Amino acid sequence: MVKPIAGIDSELEDRLSALGFDLVIAEWAGSRRRPILRLRIDRRDAASQGGVTVEDCAMVSRALEPWLDEHEEVPERYVLEVSSPGVDRPLTRPGDFRRFRGERVAVKGQDVLAGRATRLEGELMGLEEAPEETVVLRLPGGDEVRIPRSQIREVRLVFHWK
Repeated sequence: MVKPIAGIDSELEDRLSALGFDLVIAEWAGSRRRPILRLRIDRRDAASQGGVTVEDCAMVSRALEPWLDEHEEVPERYVLEVSSPGVDRPLTRPGDFRRFRGERVAVKGQDVLAGRATRLEGELMGLEEAPEETVVLRLPGGDEVRIPRSQIREVRLVFHWK
């Protein structure tokens, strides 16, 4: 799940959206002496534009720093790290499950999922939203399983090297 950053999370998403990016993950790391705000971003139109570049990360960093510097919820001294979500991109929002439908994913849980294992890999069939959010996964043998998101620790794309 995306970790909200108290007081700035929704405005941060709006600012990134205006720049053409989606927020994948925002989290505080580091220590009290050296807090680090880590942002993983993805292009809104990744399919036609390619992945996030170093130039994109630098541009987003330059665009956000003045706003963050003035925000009272952000420590006076902090380090901003902006990066791509990587080839094993985490799926964190309902829209991610629609966008990456048909892709191969790995689903990890704290406990056994769908009576099989703590890690399942298969084709993402989508996300059912009622009565509770449930990830639908087609396993390699063809079986479809439904896993409540409340039982899932993380879902990531699986990258296959060619």
